[in-house]
Amino acid sequence: MSKSDDRLNQTGPNTQLVRAGYDPFNYHGFINPPTIHASTVLFPDAQTMEQHGQKYTYATRGTPTTDALCNAINELEGAAGTVLVPSGLAAVTIGLLAYLSPGDHALIVDSVYGNVRHFCDTMLARFGIEIEYYDPTVGAEIKALFRANTKLVHTEAPGSNTFEMQDILAIAEVAHRHDAVITMDNTWATPLYFKPLDFGVDISIQASTKYPAGHADILFGTISANAKHWRKLRQANGALGFCGTPDDAYQVLRGLRTMGVRLERHQANALAVATWLEGHDEVARVLYPALQSFPGHDIWRRDFKGAGGVFSFVLATDRKEDFRLRAHRFLDGLSLFGLGYSWGGFQSLALAVDLSDRRLVQLPEEGPLIRLQIGLEDVRDLIADLERGFAAIATA
Repeated sequence: MSKSDDRLNQTGPNTQLVRAGYDPFNYHGFINPPTIHASTVLFPDAQTMEQHGQKYTYATRGTPTTDALCNAINELEGAAGTVLVPSGLAAVTIGLLAYLSPGDHALIVDSVYGNVRHFCDTMLARFGIEIEYYDPTVGAEIKALFRANTKLVHTEAPGSNTFEMQDILAIAEVAHRHDAVITMDNTWATPLYFKPLDFGVDISIQASTKYPAGHADILFGTISANAKHWRKLRQANGALGFCGTPDDAYQVLRGLRTMGVRLERHQANALAVATWLEGHDEVARVLYPALQSFPGHDIWRRDFKGAGGVFSFVLATDRKEDFRLRAHRFLDGLSLFGLGYSWGGFQSLALAVDLSDRRLVQLPEEGPLIRLQIGLEDVRDLIADLERGFAAIATA
C-alpha cells in the first residue's frame, strides 16, 4: 500500500481483502504481484553489499512476493510486522520460541491444538521451559497461575475440537500486568471476524493453510506482532531461518481476495447444519460458539464478528456401546463429507476426535466426538449426507 492506507482502514471487510497489500504500479500495472523465485540477490557494488544498503539482500529476508503478502496481513491484523512460515504449526512454535528461555514458565490453554501440545511437552521441556496447562474458561482468574517466572500465555479461541471460548480481554489484561507476552492462535476466526491485537494480544497467529489459502492445497503460516514485540519476533525468525516460499505466498495472497465471501458461505452453511444437528435424536449436543445453547456463546457474540465453519458434535449412545465403533460406522456412511484432517478448504470434511491428551478439559461422556468442517456445498446435500451417516449406525 501507499497513500491509500488510511482510506483502506475505513472500508468494508471485503473491500479491504481485495485491496490489502495491493500496489500494482510497483509491478508495471499488473493487478497481482509477480512470483519472484530467488535465493541470491545481487548488489551493484562492494560498499552496498558490505552495508546491506538495499532493500533486498537475500531471499530468506523477503522478496517482493512475500512482502506483498506481509503487507496485506499487516493491514488486516493491524500489526507492526508479519513473518511467513511453512505451516500453522511452525507459526505457533516460532511464536513460542521467540519469547521463551530456559527457566521460564509458560501457560498454555488445555484446548490447544494437539501438535502444539506435543511441541511443548517435548521440545520446550527439553529446553528447560516449564509448561502448565490451564482451563480455557478461566478468564481473569488466570492470575492465580502466574509465578515470578511466567513469561508467556498462549491462547486459542475457540479451542481445538471442543471449541471453548476464552475471555481474551481479561486474560491479556492479567498477562500484561505481569509483563508476560500473550500469543493467540486465531485460525478459526481469521482477522476478519476477530482481531487479536485489538484485544490486547501481542502475537497473532494464523494457519494460512486454512481460510486464507482456502483450497486445501497450501501449507502456510503467519505470525503478526504489535510494535512492542515485532523486533524480537523478526530476530528469532531470522535466526531460525524459516521462510514461506514465493509460490505459496502468491497463492495465499490470491486466496485472501475471496476469503470474505467464502467465510460468509462457510458460516451460513455451518450454522444451518449445526442447528439441524441440535434437533437430531442421534446427537447429544453440538459444540459451536455461534449457537445460543453453547456455553461460550455470550463471549463469542461480544467479541467476534462471525464464526468459522468448523464445529463438533457428540454422537448419542447408551454408554454401553463402543464409542470408537459407533464413530466409525457414522463416518463410513458418509459420501460427500471427506474423511480428512485440516479444514478451511471448499469441501466438507469429518473426523472422529481423540481427546486423550487433555489434562483439564472435561471429555464428553455421552458418546464419541465428531468434528465437521462445513464446506461450500449446498446445505440440503450436506444434511442428506449426514442422514446417511446416521442411517449407517442404525443398520449396522
